[in-house]
Amino acid sequence: MKLGEWQMAGNLGAAETSGAGRPLAIEARGLVKRFDGFTAVDGVDIAVPEGAIYGILGPNGAGKTTTLRMLLGIIDPDEGLRRVLGHDRPHEISHAIGYLPEERGLYPAMKTYEAIGFLGALRGLPLAEGQRRGKALLEEHGLGYAIERQIRQLSKGMAQQVQLLGTLVHEPRLVVFDEPFSGLDALNQGKLERMIRALAAKGTTVIFSTHVIAHAERLCDDVAIIAGGKVPFAGPVDVARDRIRPQVRLETRASDGPWRAALPADVRHEGAFWFFSLPESGIEPLLRALIEGEAGILSLSIERAGLHDAFVAIAGEAAARALEEGNGEEGR
Repeated sequence: MKLGEWQMAGNLGAAETSGAGRPLAIEARGLVKRFDGFTAVDGVDIAVPEGAIYGILGPNGAGKTTTLRMLLGIIDPDEGLRRVLGHDRPHEISHAIGYLPEERGLYPAMKTYEAIGFLGALRGLPLAEGQRRGKALLEEHGLGYAIERQIRQLSKGMAQQVQLLGTLVHEPRLVVFDEPFSGLDALNQGKLERMIRALAAKGTTVIFSTHVIAHAERLCDDVAIIAGGKVPFAGPVDVARDRIRPQVRLETRASDGPWRAALPADVRHEGAFWFFSLPESGIEPLLRALIEGEAGILSLSIERAGLHDAFVAIAGEAAARALEEGNGEEGR
């Protein structure tokens, strides 16, 4: 559907809600973007409830940044529909949105609080108020000692924190982070995770892109998995993980006996342990067979699949390898 067809089809209803019954902060349908004949984004559908923490997960080059820029109105899709905070033209409500781009950039001669105030002014906040809030934010986040420092005097990580505070200084209803954890050390990544949770606790909608699965698994209510410009999955993290059956690890005293016939077909034996997928019938019938067959259960644990395993199952091995390669490049 072309953008021009939206009015003909009828605007997306403001009362539309997610599965949890919350209104949608962002809805996109069939987004397509081409550059010089190359399709960077190919039919993306996304729905982000208000107050959610939503992750767009995929390797570098998957189309994450292009998708975010279309959602924000920085670029227009060639096809598809989008609505942000109830508006068809996201750039017209930029005062309600905070955006941290992947490409960081601050004026090096500005002092930290001036840079924060300047970024707030770009979103409609009076400059003096933005600078006042900037000083308060720097103090609140342990950077009070750097209030009078110029950006050029900061480390890369500190400058990134200043730009992050500039993204939030105007108290937006929606915050969009593009690879926000890139370049941060482990300590500051933890601080950012806590900040994201605090924003959501206040009702702010947070959407961020990442190629690091651990951040999405710890933070997100819902994720969109993107690979090759397509979204093969968008929904709750738990639903993604449930694409793979839980795995059972069993340790027995006996190494053989009639009980072995009860083990699933995918069982493998490694050392003292048996590994297999949880049977569809559940663990109880298997436990009964093990006990009656005198297997001698020494230990038994059931592990639910992680988001990484779900990503591999949904997006494929090639996308998973690209994701790992991106993680390795960031670590170097």
